[in-house]
Amino acid sequence: MPNSSSSSTDSDMITINISNPSCAATPLMSPKKHQNTAARSNSLDCSTNSTIKRHTGGDSRWEAIQTANSQNSPAGLNLTHFRLLKRIGYGDIGSVYLVELQGTNAFFAMKVMDKASLANRNKLIRAQNEREILGLLDHPFLPNLYSYFETDKFYCLVMEYCSGGNLHSLRQKQPNKYFSEQAAKFFVSEVLLALEYLHMLGVIYRDLKPENVLVREGGHIMLSDFDLSLRCTFSPTLVKSTGDGNYTAGILDADSPVQGCIQPSTFFPRILPKKNRKTKSDFGISVTSLPELMAEPTSARSMSFVGTHEYLAPEIIKGEGHGSAVDWWTLGIFLYELLYGTTPFKGAGNRATLFNVVGQPLKFPDLPVISPAARDLIRGLLVKDPQKRIAYRRGATEIKQHPFFEGVNWALVRSALPPHIPEPVDYSKYAVKTNGGGSGRDNATGIKNKANEDVDNSQHDFEYF
Repeated sequence: MPNSSSSSTDSDMITINISNPSCAATPLMSPKKHQNTAARSNSLDCSTNSTIKRHTGGDSRWEAIQTANSQNSPAGLNLTHFRLLKRIGYGDIGSVYLVELQGTNAFFAMKVMDKASLANRNKLIRAQNEREILGLLDHPFLPNLYSYFETDKFYCLVMEYCSGGNLHSLRQKQPNKYFSEQAAKFFVSEVLLALEYLHMLGVIYRDLKPENVLVREGGHIMLSDFDLSLRCTFSPTLVKSTGDGNYTAGILDADSPVQGCIQPSTFFPRILPKKNRKTKSDFGISVTSLPELMAEPTSARSMSFVGTHEYLAPEIIKGEGHGSAVDWWTLGIFLYELLYGTTPFKGAGNRATLFNVVGQPLKFPDLPVISPAARDLIRGLLVKDPQKRIAYRRGATEIKQHPFFEGVNWALVRSALPPHIPEPVDYSKYAVKTNGGGSGRDNATGIKNKANEDVDNSQHDFEYF
């Protein structure tokens, strides 16, 4: 979790609607109310602690967490069960550490948030918001929340560790500090699917930027940091499509249910050579009758000022109220930065940047040369009027059909070869070295190993901000 220049008004976050109240986590309490409370584990209510996620069914880390939970029932996990190796990131509400679950050889990223600091800066709602959202997620390009617990001093989220760092750092390592168009298409495709899933859950991300897009060990991405996200009540629906790129608002009639498996036009397999490929009509599929999934919470509204200056949408800056369209604006900025190595409206300072976002037209540098399709998509995403922005009504479905993504098999994105595979992590360098039976000290960071010490887990020392 890298440092970010995000700002927010927490008053708006308090009024967020919960799309599934039964899954709402227990509210985070003031540290004063926990002064005499022992460290405790929390099952996250609709938790990920006891059920293996479908898309990570073979993940040994789930098994390690479940075994540790059962062995320490009913108290559950706490800080003494983890060996802290090094700090790998920090942000507005906490720091992230690489940790090992004691005795398991299972490594995780643990986000640690100081209760007193959150309370003093009025950030408790943001921390609770992130925890609740993480507890909902089950998607290959979004974080796995393995466990949550708290101590007298800290809130702790145990998540997946991404060994490849973030896309900002990876972009800086490219020869000209920008990605090829093919690589950018790969990353944007996976981000788009993550945003589509979030919008289906009624979650507006609001903090997309390369620093928040992490790279897993296999080269695929994972979005991070959800404390600025907005939650709303939303139910995805099927809508009628004309099949020619136009959108009709009529919802499918209840007495005309769709039978069998729906084959959206963007998922139609490309197996046969073009000259021998049959058309959809040859398979008995009517293009004009194909329904589309409406997964866009268009009615969501917020008045808060949140995000990073270079990625802020015009409607946020102008304080007009904003909804899910802000995520499509940030997707346009994101694609532009991957292709050009800079953001389109960056000014000499934050004030100048905000002025440029609202008042200056979009311009493209002469170099590097990108395809007309890439330019067209960026133009469509960076329309200053959110109601005229691509995907305002149809969401990710409309973006998927854009020519920029020609050749992308959306159903098999996870099988695509990533443009960059991180070097394997040598976890042996974090092995504990002991002298004469001492308790040991991590040779990489100097953080004490408290595996064999009977200490209050609230006494762990952390670096902050």
